[in-house]
Amino acid sequence: MNDLAKRLKLLADPSRLQILASLNKEPMYVELLSERLELHPSTVSFHLKKLEEAGLVRKHKDQYYVVYELDRTKLDFNVLHEVAAIATRATSEEEREQAYYDKIKNTFFDRDGTLKSIPVQRKKRLVILEEIAKSFEIGKAYPEKQVNQIIAEYHFDFCTIRREFIMNRMFERDNGIYVRLK
Repeated sequence: MNDLAKRLKLLADPSRLQILASLNKEPMYVELLSERLELHPSTVSFHLKKLEEAGLVRKHKDQYYVVYELDRTKLDFNVLHEVAAIATRATSEEEREQAYYDKIKNTFFDRDGTLKSIPVQRKKRLVILEEIAKSFEIGKAYPEKQVNQIIAEYHFDFCTIRREFIMNRMFERDNGIYVRLK
């Protein structure tokens, strides 16, 4: 039962399902899987290692390549192929990125649109900054006082957010005039 639980947990990842679905068609090497699935080779290698550890795939050397194939004794891969097709359609890279973006917004913004706190992690902070920057038109000049007022609608620490805009090259500042670049 424990082995089955581990295998099912491994299958919860859409990338692994895509890899297994591809291997269900034919044995492949990392670079070919990477190209077909539009995943980075290191990502494919990472997932293949996990799948191999679980006994779902096995590898063998073929000239210069390490070829991976399914170990069909562990699961019914025809059913798995159908599941992978559904998962692939539902989780494109853009959808995953949007889901991450939405999760960050929901975590750091209240329902009224105010910012609860400024994220410490850079990637999350950039998401928040991008969201606040939407309140400014690209290329339009704003005096510092107006920038402060707009940011203050989101968070009381408008100085920090204004400085982050400049540091992340989202805005340009010249003599107290701010222009949104991106």
